[in-house]
Amino acid sequence: MWFKSIIGSFRESAEEFKKLSVIVFCGMMGALSIVLGTFASISVGPTIKIGFSAIPNIIVDAFFGPTVGGVFGALMNTLKYMIKPDGAFFPGFTLSAAVAPVIYGLILYKKKLTIVRFFFAQLLVKAIVNVGLNTLWLNMLYGKAFSVILPARIVSNLIQLPVDTIVYFILLKAVYQVLLPRVRAMGQGRQIKKTAKNRQS
Repeated sequence: MWFKSIIGSFRESAEEFKKLSVIVFCGMMGALSIVLGTFASISVGPTIKIGFSAIPNIIVDAFFGPTVGGVFGALMNTLKYMIKPDGAFFPGFTLSAAVAPVIYGLILYKKKLTIVRFFFAQLLVKAIVNVGLNTLWLNMLYGKAFSVILPARIVSNLIQLPVDTIVYFILLKAVYQVLLPRVRAMGQGRQIKKTAKNRQS
């Protein structure tokens, strides 16, 4: 049952690509993500840094689902590297940038936004992507043993988990109230025009 639900979520999300309003909105969120990634971050002590560039990405994942989110995440990772290269390009991090949105999309897309659901999404992203995949990529890139890298990454992500959950949830909740009704209205407006056009033909 859960497998069919996941496949259905990917299919519904893929349908979002047919809406011009979704493409335009993703472009706006991509530009905002680049700006926030360049200028907006807050350091809370020596081990915690809150960056706000993830907010536009999570908005796309929650509004349009895992398929749109995964493609958006991978494209943004590549685009940001092209704009501001940071070391050698490694496709593993592009994969991570696609997997995280898929997780967010599967948990948040067309679901009620709650602190528990968002915490669960954050937990999975940090466990699977940050601690799991990204640790593997660092091991492959720099040859450091897992036993050296893993403990520090687990601790840092455990510290970051409640902070990110609270900060991102508050921001995302506000965005939901302001933007989600408008995004849905744009999609419905396009569907009404398409239906009327089909009836006339």
